[in-house]
Amino acid sequence: MKKIFFLFSFFYSLIGFSQNDQLAMNYFEKGEFEKALVSFQNLLASQPGNGYYFQKSVECYQQLKQYEVAEKAIVERYNKFKQSYLLVELGANYQLQKNESKAKKYFDQALDKIKKSPSEVYGIAAIFEKKVLIDYALQAYQIAIEIDPKMNFNFQMAVLYGQNGQTDQMIEMFLEESYRNPQNLILVQNQFTRFMTENADVKFKESLRKALLIRIQKSQEVFWNQYLSWFYVQQKEFGKAFIQEKAIYKRNPESLYNIVNLVQISIEEEDKETAKEILAFILENTKDAELQMQAYYFLTEMKINDPAIKDYSEIEKDLVSLLNQYGITPYSLKLQLLKAHFNTFQMKNPTQGKSILKTALELPLDEYQKADVKMELADIFLFEEKFNQASLYYSQIEEDLKNDVIGHEATLKSAKTSYFKGDFVWALKQFKELKAVSSQLIANDALEYFLLINDNTIADSTQTALKQFARGDYLIYQNKPQEALSQFQEILKNFKGKEIESVTLYRIGKIHERLGDYQLALSQYQQIIDLHPEDIHIDEALFFSAEIYSKRVIDIEKAKSNYEKLVFHHQDSIYYVEARKKYRELRGDNKEL
Repeated sequence: MKKIFFLFSFFYSLIGFSQNDQLAMNYFEKGEFEKALVSFQNLLASQPGNGYYFQKSVECYQQLKQYEVAEKAIVERYNKFKQSYLLVELGANYQLQKNESKAKKYFDQALDKIKKSPSEVYGIAAIFEKKVLIDYALQAYQIAIEIDPKMNFNFQMAVLYGQNGQTDQMIEMFLEESYRNPQNLILVQNQFTRFMTENADVKFKESLRKALLIRIQKSQEVFWNQYLSWFYVQQKEFGKAFIQEKAIYKRNPESLYNIVNLVQISIEEEDKETAKEILAFILENTKDAELQMQAYYFLTEMKINDPAIKDYSEIEKDLVSLLNQYGITPYSLKLQLLKAHFNTFQMKNPTQGKSILKTALELPLDEYQKADVKMELADIFLFEEKFNQASLYYSQIEEDLKNDVIGHEATLKSAKTSYFKGDFVWALKQFKELKAVSSQLIANDALEYFLLINDNTIADSTQTALKQFARGDYLIYQNKPQEALSQFQEILKNFKGKEIESVTLYRIGKIHERLGDYQLALSQYQQIIDLHPEDIHIDEALFFSAEIYSKRVIDIEKAKSNYEKLVFHHQDSIYYVEARKKYRELRGDNKEL
């Protein structure tokens, strides 16, 4: 019983202590420094050795401008515990009083401690960093390394150089750390990525590129080729990344893994020419049947999605030939799914598509492969306007893979099925639930449809325009862009100036983009910009206009102008980070936004 009583007492004392700690921090964060000071002093009385509570007490004294009291407390603690970092605290206390000479005296004393014992650097450098005394922190690390060269502070020093604006030194330190400690490579690359993304500094990127090229020229190690390939991927210069990957492969022709990854990224980023070049290289350099099949899959998929191709007969022959070559097995499932989709959505032959999939379901598939087949089968039923059968298959996937991304995707498609057939009440409920899923793409898609239905139901209780709009979306789904275009243009004519107008303009713009009619797409987006500047699609109109001007209809000034408007007026947009990066790249200078 005594033991149980002791444990209960100990447990409740911990809870009370935690609450006091939180109370002290709440006072501090609210700027109630007198109350915070009392709380931290009480905590310190119960734990005299706790350096955190002591520091917060000193900060309270300083916020209350009680510098002499703070100094006395620091000196007393230094005399008692002999902790060298307190010399930095003492110097910082004088610095707050604008007494730079005395501050320097104690900072130098702290550095002298490192000269006598390099291990002191850990506490001293950390407090210099906390006080944003970057030059002193760098000095601390440099002194320690000079005395004990085995010590390594490349990462810490690189971060400090970056904070100090000394980017060339930062690059050198980070590259050295990457090479000496490859286990830290991802950490370093994350730092570089953050710097490139947040600052979008053209000069910094050029400095990093040159530093990597110099190392490649001086060294024969593929490590630096891999690093430069990574850099080019961050810049979306996939052709240049491929040159590095080819150089690596020629020296070590054991694996095409990195090259396969690169082609997948190139396809996702719509660099089709580089993707085709890489795929041709893969086919020339591998005898691995599965890898060959994957390469053919990507090449065929790109042909199918190419708006310039109007005659699909050659693609049909290619798919038949590939399936004859690799057989109807679980390994060729992606090709089977591709052919079923192609037969349905391009060749308008859903019967053949379903036949392929029903044969596939008889194969020994795992649960994810079965879900893929059922998803495609449901898509085909939806294409045929067999909404109930489509919903049934989507529901099976939802049930089998409830908490998986594929399950959420099936739920999204089920919601769209309800939307297409005009059951807006049920669709709205499903989209509302999907807004909270972990997959950002699914959540964003669900949010878009939720707002579409909700806003246009409020604006028009009869939902007349919404029903016609849903029909237009369904025609897009069926891969009937010209019919969809006619449907949306009819909506514009009948509901001009209504809530539905801006999203209709957006849909028309996306159809023209898909068809390669970029000037027509621009005209739709410009109408949103001019007539609906407060609409939720304004950021998309600005972003996609800028993308067309920068990639398709080359007009850099107009691209820059649209990115700029998005960056300065729509900072809550999901396109903000990408637009900011591209705006600074096009501007070509190093100014901060």
